[in-house]
Amino acid sequence: MASGFTVLTNEHLIRANLYSREITRPFMDDLFAMRFVRTITDFPDGTTLNIPRLGRAETADFAEGQAIKYNKFDTGNFTFTIDQYKYSANAISNKFKRDSFWSAEVQAAFAPEQHLAIMRGFETRVFDRANASQTASSQNILNNAQHRWVGSGTSQVMALKDFFLAEYALRKANVPMRNLVAVLDPSVAYAIESLTNVQTLLSPVPKWNMIASEGLVTGFQFRFSIGGFDVYVSNYLAQGIAETVNSKSVTTGVANLFFSAEPGQTTPFIAAFRQMPTVESEYNKDLQQTEFLTITEYGVAVYRPENLCVVLTDIGTLT
Repeated sequence: MASGFTVLTNEHLIRANLYSREITRPFMDDLFAMRFVRTITDFPDGTTLNIPRLGRAETADFAEGQAIKYNKFDTGNFTFTIDQYKYSANAISNKFKRDSFWSAEVQAAFAPEQHLAIMRGFETRVFDRANASQTASSQNILNNAQHRWVGSGTSQVMALKDFFLAEYALRKANVPMRNLVAVLDPSVAYAIESLTNVQTLLSPVPKWNMIASEGLVTGFQFRFSIGGFDVYVSNYLAQGIAETVNSKSVTTGVANLFFSAEPGQTTPFIAAFRQMPTVESEYNKDLQQTEFLTITEYGVAVYRPENLCVVLTDIGTLT
């Protein structure tokens, strides 16, 4: 009979379950909306900012002997409001810090995860305002060109034609045709990758071979432009849209965006931060815990509606 230390007779000294020092965390979001937003700083106090709009000069026919008529420009007013006051907060108790093997890792995750949550909310707000800025179930005609329509592909998916329709609408609005951007839902990226005629965009053949082997999307951006648009993919576009535009309908629609991100006053989005994301922490002796807070106050709006096209596509079931 075996003697000494064995597994059979000394199970209390055997760790049946081992725990790794590593903690599995969610994949980090690739957020990019901030780069397309014009941030204004002349907002010293209050919650509402008014930005005057100035129209264009016009010409008239001159007739000899008649007095010239002096006209004024058309004017308007854009109202912008700080209306988002958001925070993300976590706490860790003294007892948890004493008892948990992973307390240091958990506490170290608070600040980056809270900041990510704040900026994820900001990204969602930007893209939501883009969709909400237009009139639902309408073509939103500007300068005799539609700025809202349902994807022209089969089953209300996007086709290459939609890129050129967006280019046409922006050009009719005199939008600078530089830094053109398309932000698409992953379902649209899949639909474009699956187009039977997408190979015509990818000549010479070696380029198509690279796409076939490595995919059309790297990270959250297409490997090449379509119709002059740099193409990005986002999970935070407005979804759950059910509407009919010009006799075409979506029932589980997503609002894909097309615009020019030319710096300055061109980009369609405007934002102001009354308080940038700020991290605060303190010890609560009554609850015997350390509390961590990230808080921000901001507003987002669409400032240049003529520099925005929304193409609705049905997510549906991909096959």
